[in-house]
Amino acid sequence: MQDYYVYILASKRNGTLYIGVTNNLVKRIFEHKQKSAKSFTKKYNINLLVYYEVSKNIESAIQREKNMKRWNREWKIDLIEMSNPEWKDSYQELL
Repeated sequence: MQDYYVYILASKRNGTLYIGVTNNLVKRIFEHKQKSAKSFTKKYNINLLVYYEVSKNIESAIQREKNMKRWNREWKIDLIEMSNPEWKDSYQELL
């Protein structure tokens, strides 16, 4: 069974946020960190993995991503700080 991930990247603590979805979190975060494509994350130097969650269903992962993108900023920050109060980059923990 395939896992799907909804994730939040930040430029710094309380900085610019980016929400995405992927089926390969390690690869996708690596791509963000390499800044290989012209993108929002490259433009604003957003590459700290500060939150992620796992889903077994692609449709629910995509819906969760869409819902989170509509949240106000305070809700997103609250979600991050519940599991990662220091805003540490979780990427190394995945390797």
